[in-house]
Amino acid sequence: MPRPIVPGLHLLLTCLCLASGQAWGADQDYDCKIEPMQTIEVRSPVAGLIETVLVRRGDLVHKGQLLVTIDARVERSEVETARRKAEAIGALKVAEAKLAGATAKANRNQSLYEDNFVSAQAKDDAEADRRTAEAELQSAKENADIAQAEFAEAQEEVKRRELRSTIDGVVMEQNLFPGSAVDGVEGKKPILKLAQTSTLRVEARLPFAMYQKVKQGVAAAVVPEAPLTGLYSGVVREIDRVIDMASGTFGIEVELDNRGQAIPAGVRCKLTLKQN
Repeated sequence: MPRPIVPGLHLLLTCLCLASGQAWGADQDYDCKIEPMQTIEVRSPVAGLIETVLVRRGDLVHKGQLLVTIDARVERSEVETARRKAEAIGALKVAEAKLAGATAKANRNQSLYEDNFVSAQAKDDAEADRRTAEAELQSAKENADIAQAEFAEAQEEVKRRELRSTIDGVVMEQNLFPGSAVDGVEGKKPILKLAQTSTLRVEARLPFAMYQKVKQGVAAAVVPEAPLTGLYSGVVREIDRVIDMASGTFGIEVELDNRGQAIPAGVRCKLTLKQN
């Protein structure tokens, strides 16, 4: 026969079950902070003078947007020179015409030689001229290819002096201005600093007791601190694999869609995880 449950023990188990359910099932919130998904430093890969800075601190920017130009007068002149060389097809046309004429002459002399109207020397001379014309055409084609490559390289040098945004975000800092010198060295201050705010990263720390209950992909609700209002939905993307022994907590990261730019980064918040 099963042993009866002691009344006091039954009450204790009931309380433990309720407490466990409250820890996960109820709307328990956690302190959190909202950060940019990433920050980007805009630097020049080449030395020169800043020509223009087309944005200011606080401006929203889009991926691919032109932000800064570095003086490229010399490079633009080289592009024009390379373009003229690449478009100069006169030498190629002459070589093609010369080969066509030499081929026709060689074919004609071959027929005449077979009918004993020209000597073997005349036939061989015509064939040699054809081969020479063929080599000259090949050389002209190679020169044209080199000119095209030089044109493309010159264009690329100009593009390297056009600094564009790699993210959708906001300008956090502007450290350099038109006329400032840049040397392409990583250790120097960046021209601009951008923050990706179209997607935000919400960081929170949870008690260790929650570790096996939180999974990637779990929905979360985020409420920014006052004076901001509203409740925003996110998804758990990262869970720390190392527990902080001192506090008995672990970190999670929630991804928050902010394409409407309704939420600023750098604010505190409250986070609630969806019930299982």
